[in-house]
Amino acid sequence: MKGEPPLFGGEQKMNAFIAIILGLVQGLCEFLPISSSGHLLLLQKIFGISDGGLFFTVMLHLGTLAAVLVVYRKRIIEMLLHPVKQAKYWIWMIVATLVTAVMALVFKDVIDAANEGSLLGFCFLFTAALLVLCDFIRQKVECKLTVPSMKWYHAVFIGFVQGVAILPGISRSGSTITGATLCSMKKEDAAEFSFLLSIPAILGGAVLEIPGAVSAGAANINWLSVVLGVAAAAVSGYFAVRFMIKLITKHSLWGFAIYTAILGAFIVLDQSILHLIAW
Repeated sequence: MKGEPPLFGGEQKMNAFIAIILGLVQGLCEFLPISSSGHLLLLQKIFGISDGGLFFTVMLHLGTLAAVLVVYRKRIIEMLLHPVKQAKYWIWMIVATLVTAVMALVFKDVIDAANEGSLLGFCFLFTAALLVLCDFIRQKVECKLTVPSMKWYHAVFIGFVQGVAILPGISRSGSTITGATLCSMKKEDAAEFSFLLSIPAILGGAVLEIPGAVSAGAANINWLSVVLGVAAAAVSGYFAVRFMIKLITKHSLWGFAIYTAILGAFIVLDQSILHLIAW
């Protein structure tokens, strides 16, 4: 309670065990619609990790990037070998990514403040609402849009919702899949476009964050922990993508909505009343 020390948190160094746990969570949560950045921030607060935390988070995202490259290798190779034939994929990915990048630059101060965790609970609640909306739209609207048949405003809108998901606690995959569903995109295409969009999103985030992250925590980087965490993120991310592709085409997202709603409500309650975690 207020005035008493929190049960979780306090300073401690990154170690192999924590690195693997964070890597597994990153890989799973990057592609399940429950926000990897939100879960990493929460776990770093619980474990009390502050040394090189930003750099470690960026590296974990690169681990999940490897998972996407493996799962969608056929589509990616096709795009590279036949760029004209696959032009629509390139064009709409570039448009969506540019919109996201502009938002990231314009709202950098807001994003930096959110990375402290003050909005985390509300962002998880927002994710829950998005997933409920996604399921509702699927039940009411016949989704026929494919990636090649997209228009420029579809790509802009999906890029916009991906930009909103930069805030920890708002799921990137959940936001982009919901955005694609609001555009009446087929389930399979929505999932594929969402996961392909993670490639430039992760690379762009790495380019923006690595220089500052290294300078801020270069002396505190535990490279063994980084390697173990990245490997764990890549492996768990691979299975998460496979699972999500099957899930999104056949099942409801209600389970994820309930989970993120409960988690968000707990965090809001903890930050305002319980104070179990050192925020």
